[in-house]
Amino acid sequence: MKDLVSLCTRKGFIFQSSGIYGGINGCWDFGPLGVELKRNLKDDWWYNFVQQRSDIVGLDASIIMHPKVWEASGHVEQFHDIVVDCKECKHRFREDHLEAKVCPDCGGELTEPKAFNSMLQTRLGVSDESAVNTYLRPETCQAIFVDFKEVYSSSRMKVPFGIAQIGKAFRNEVNPRNFIFRSREFEQMEIEFFCKAENEEAVFEQWKADIWKWYLDIGLTESKMRWYAHPKESLSHYSSRTEDVEYEFPFGWGELQGLANRGTFDLTAHTKASGKDLSFFDQQANERFTPSVIEPSAGADRATLAVLCNAYHEEEVEGDKRIVMKFDPKLAPIKAAVLPLVKKDGIAEMAQDFEKTLRKKFNTFYDQAGAIGRRYRRMDEVGTPFCICVDYDSKEDNTVTVRDRDSMEQARMPMAEVAAYIQTRCSNERD
Repeated sequence: MKDLVSLCTRKGFIFQSSGIYGGINGCWDFGPLGVELKRNLKDDWWYNFVQQRSDIVGLDASIIMHPKVWEASGHVEQFHDIVVDCKECKHRFREDHLEAKVCPDCGGELTEPKAFNSMLQTRLGVSDESAVNTYLRPETCQAIFVDFKEVYSSSRMKVPFGIAQIGKAFRNEVNPRNFIFRSREFEQMEIEFFCKAENEEAVFEQWKADIWKWYLDIGLTESKMRWYAHPKESLSHYSSRTEDVEYEFPFGWGELQGLANRGTFDLTAHTKASGKDLSFFDQQANERFTPSVIEPSAGADRATLAVLCNAYHEEEVEGDKRIVMKFDPKLAPIKAAVLPLVKKDGIAEMAQDFEKTLRKKFNTFYDQAGAIGRRYRRMDEVGTPFCICVDYDSKEDNTVTVRDRDSMEQARMPMAEVAAYIQTRCSNERD
């Protein structure tokens, strides 16, 4: 993790938030390469689970909702971590993260456990007198339940169907840790899939298969993944069954994605609290019912961290150490780098023009500084799948050398064919 975090900072993937002021714990900024990597991951998730399916539609809801939403959902009463404080150094810890009954920082005595609500509060209003307390959403799903009727009515969807959302969520984590794995501000990629109660188990199993396939499709190593089924006594108040996809990070196994059977809890709770009927009327069957909900909920930041960990490789090439980020090409922040062999004789100008042409198709980078081998290594470190060398022969026959990141093999091809060659290998339509 130390090497990966260093690379992420050095190459512009992820920075500590407010770093010049000493940073703020549990908050991170995605730099020029990190924002491209996470965007590509989110786009691929949306492509697979929304765009390619006729039974799922999208939503982009407000981060701040009516405070009664969080009362109805059970968050005000139930959304607590059990914490302990050290009597000596005053540090606070989640009880379930402690391996011993003493402070892990100084060995001091701990206080009795107490409940700590991890929602972040905010105030709405133009004056202190009229302002009301509410919360930054701790999850993205409640807006989907609240908007359920508007969504299916306006989009003419019929059960079974799903509503998807990618968005920010906030939790006042007691102990943010392990880089971006556990943070106070994060992004979720979430679907609420509505079905009849008698179909819950079949839908759950189908989602298990679809989720697993997607993580393999974005390049994660299957032997580093596993399913973890929550025992009945540890299930959330709304869930009758929850299973997590876990990934083996350098710091140990950690949750990537939850899959929960929420039953009819949420729609029933919001119907009762709001007085608005959130049931579904099936005209064909002449039947009204409250759908059950199967919820695949993934963390965009955690998935990005897993992709970074999975991609990081150190190799020895001809006696030299090579650091290479072996991203799946469709996720790579930069798809291709254009490198002139020399700066003179019009080679650099030709390479610059070619890079501008390719940039219209996908994200590219131009580099003419240093020896060509050193430039290859720089692009390997940021995971660029293809490097294109423009040389003297390019001026004669309009061909270039395309170097593959992983095999380091080089192939000569016409400049007119390069864009299609790279697009084919970087597209999520490859299969």
